[in-house]
Amino acid sequence: MSSKDYILNNIRRNTRQVFDKPQMDLNAIRFDDQLAQFIEISKAVGGDAVVLKEGEDINQVIRSLYPDAKEIASTVEGITLTTLNPDEVNSPKELDAVDLAIVEGSFGVCENGCIWLPQQIKHKALYFITQYLVIVLDRSKLVNNMHEGYKLISPSEKGFGVYISGPSKTADIEQALVVGAHGPKGLTVILK
Repeated sequence: MSSKDYILNNIRRNTRQVFDKPQMDLNAIRFDDQLAQFIEISKAVGGDAVVLKEGEDINQVIRSLYPDAKEIASTVEGITLTTLNPDEVNSPKELDAVDLAIVEGSFGVCENGCIWLPQQIKHKALYFITQYLVIVLDRSKLVNNMHEGYKLISPSEKGFGVYISGPSKTADIEQALVVGAHGPKGLTVILK
């Protein structure tokens, strides 16, 4: 028996009174225009959001946003400006020189501008080691709030997943804001 099972069994054995769970009426926030809300919040948290127009080439849009990017890593279908397939490197250390990573998000949350990224690539370090991150997101996959978002994540999903909202930010006790200290210096969501 593991120590976890031992502890949980002791708790169950020594529980004398069980209470019914309280009824929770959830009136979570909702938005009439999810797309506009998501774009507004994405910008408010320091990122950017671009709506891909019909017929517009996603590769040209990305190149216009990041003209100086040399090392571009992606496995997203339809991205042709890639210079590196991150799944073909043996060690995440080999991703250190990546200027721009382009990944695909599962869904976006309008209340805080975050995007759920399950581990769809070999090295999850790519999400954080790149200088700039572009997340491609289907605009029909926006949800109002985190309650709706968590319902979309399967507890049986194995591996890694993370919500990302805007570029990496941290502040010290003197409130000096540093962008890019623990992850990308910039984040753009492309809504297709």
